[in-house]
Amino acid sequence: MLEMPKDTKKIDFFDHVQVITEKYLSHRAKVRRIKKEKRRAKHFLLDWIEAFIWAACMVLLINQYLVQAYRIPTGSMINTLNIGDQIFVNKLIYGPELLPGFIKLPSPIKPKRNDIIIFESPAYISQGTVFDIAQRVIYMLTLSLVDIDKDERGQPRVHFLIKRAAGQAGDRFKIENGEMKIMFAGEDRWVDEREYNAARGWNHNISRLVSQESYSAINSAGKAAGWSDVLIPVSQELISKTTALDRMQNIDSFAYYNARYETQRKAAVNNTRYASRHARDHMLGWYIPEGRIFPMGDNRDSSNDGRNFGPVRMSKVLGSGMFIYWPLWRMNSID
Repeated sequence: MLEMPKDTKKIDFFDHVQVITEKYLSHRAKVRRIKKEKRRAKHFLLDWIEAFIWAACMVLLINQYLVQAYRIPTGSMINTLNIGDQIFVNKLIYGPELLPGFIKLPSPIKPKRNDIIIFESPAYISQGTVFDIAQRVIYMLTLSLVDIDKDERGQPRVHFLIKRAAGQAGDRFKIENGEMKIMFAGEDRWVDEREYNAARGWNHNISRLVSQESYSAINSAGKAAGWSDVLIPVSQELISKTTALDRMQNIDSFAYYNARYETQRKAAVNNTRYASRHARDHMLGWYIPEGRIFPMGDNRDSSNDGRNFGPVRMSKVLGSGMFIYWPLWRMNSID
């Protein structure tokens, strides 16, 4: 039996590869030609609508699961974040929601102390999942310039808040003359927040609008109100100390009510209502239970935060601040 020469076998193999390659290239050219002809036959408006819908779907996926654009509406985080700063928020880090307001996907990373977190405002009332999706798509497509979720005055409703995680589960907080004290889980002494942050190299600026010199008038006004509450005449000397209050643009309401409740408690020792109110709101401070985080603004005297609505559930924390992308001169990472 004659054996076929080896060179002939090689020729047959390459011929076979050539045939297959030509068939593939011909098929690909045919598919491209058909697609091109379909695009020519399609109305340009329909083509534009399809492209827009595709872009919107991609934006929604990115916005919901990866990165969300957000515009800073208030000065509660000055000087870390200023009014009008436009930032990107990492939505993946803590586990994104499957749909807006539904089922948060798990993540091994949990919000911790000093993180910049974005969360759903406890005061926000959703208008429904469909509206939320439409609002987020438009908001993201316009790079946070257009917000269709407005109140009766035409102002954007506050859906999300962005603050710093000032405390975590097991911590206890109290405020003394506007400065925060922390008692950590298992400890029995209060620690000054600024000293604790400095020891860990956290150099963010905690801004204050109320000077320490103002607290004499603020505390005097609180005492005067406390005396009036229990129907005890207020001395002229105490009233005169409160006059500086009229010239102040910013007042620490927590210090005012602390002085007011303490005066009530001392003046009416038999009234347990006064004593319990003072202890609950000021002496014992805020306790952070398991599964929650305590948010506070860096601008402490102008921030609606955990001091007003309490600790936030971890399931409501939707992301972490990444970096400022606008204005250009403030472009930087967020920490």
